[in-house]
Amino acid sequence: MNVGSRTSFIADRGIDAAHSGQKGTQSVPADSAQHVSVIISTYDQPEWLERTLWAYARQSAAGRFEVIVADDGSGPETRERLDALRSQLPYPLTHIWQIDQGFRKCRALNLAIRSAHSDYLIFSDGDCLPRHDFIATHLQLRRPGRFLSGGYIKLPMTTSRALDNEQIALGNHANYEWLRKHGASADRKLQRLRMGPSRALFMDWCSPAAASWNGHNASGWKSDLIAVNGFDERMQYGGEDRELGERLHRFGIGGLRVRHRALVVHLDHERGYVAPEMIAKNRAIRRAAAKARTKWSEYGLRPGSGVEIASSE
Repeated sequence: MNVGSRTSFIADRGIDAAHSGQKGTQSVPADSAQHVSVIISTYDQPEWLERTLWAYARQSAAGRFEVIVADDGSGPETRERLDALRSQLPYPLTHIWQIDQGFRKCRALNLAIRSAHSDYLIFSDGDCLPRHDFIATHLQLRRPGRFLSGGYIKLPMTTSRALDNEQIALGNHANYEWLRKHGASADRKLQRLRMGPSRALFMDWCSPAAASWNGHNASGWKSDLIAVNGFDERMQYGGEDRELGERLHRFGIGGLRVRHRALVVHLDHERGYVAPEMIAKNRAIRRAAAKARTKWSEYGLRPGSGVEIASSE
């Protein structure tokens, strides 16, 4: 791994268009080798991350994507698992790791944005298992001048533990009957797994939920994210993803609801990193940005030290 050269590469990539003010002019490539880059955030959840990566291995959009793991300072077990997995996965895998200095997910995501090879980016988390058509759905529904706003189906811990790699290979993480038999409740969100395309489209059309940027399931054009300077790196846990969506809206990039069509199931885990002061700080940043009608974050995409990158390329 040549950390120095790769780090220099991401520091210089894709920033010239930041202030161009151009939006809605992207074109969908006809036959590019990688139509999309999938950016997955993680922190010290190697077991869930491995299951997530195996779920991406059975995507119907085979050969059309790369996966970039944006790692906010996980311990060595995450790196070891990724090194062991890399040669077994049917897609290019890049691991971007930064030194653990507290909750800095936004910085890790910005580094991943800059290293992405595709002009369209899908974002999710390392505890979210995508249904087999997840990437294909985002590719099909992408539009110039829009970002896609998805959701998740949260599973209890008993169901999460039952979803080992074998069950994921069988597609049971998105099998309604299997999940019900293994502890998932038949709530409104789980019912999404039973919807056909027409019903799912109708539910997205009539849903009252805001089309916000949701870090567990969202996608957009790389040029649009660069135009607003990516994620605000001052922000920690609590609305940091929605703040990006709010700036995109003010820039003229509206959200499109896909939460009934682009599906992921969310594995259960504790959130020991959550602190009330983080949420209060983030709310203050969002209020100030809304009042000033901010589109561009002064604390967004930028080079950083303490970054290591391992890639299957």
